[in-house]
Amino acid sequence: MKKYEDVIIRPYITEKSNTEAMAGKYTFVVDKKATKVDVRKAVEMLFNVKVMNVNVQNYEGKEKRQGVHVGKTSCWKKAIVKIDTDPQPVKYFIENGKQAQENKKYNNSIEEFGLAH
Repeated sequence: MKKYEDVIIRPYITEKSNTEAMAGKYTFVVDKKATKVDVRKAVEMLFNVKVMNVNVQNYEGKEKRQGVHVGKTSCWKKAIVKIDTDPQPVKYFIENGKQAQENKKYNNSIEEFGLAH
């Protein structure tokens, strides 16, 4: 298993990602070999948030030309992570039918994302 810091490379900041971040959807450039489960665990551990959904998209490199020289840009993977903006305590039943709840302190946003307010 990889380290969580190696899964997420950097945030992917565009106009669309900034508007979606206000609704709880954050976009990251991730490792090409990372799965949805890897991205979910990395975001939950690094930013202390509750992840609801993860979507990933693969981007193939484009062919670029500069004069007579032809090359190719690198391939990369983008992950769109939807977090829980209103985390509630988790309720469950213990023995004898008693109800217990677990109060985990989750953040409701990712401050390190670099939003311009």
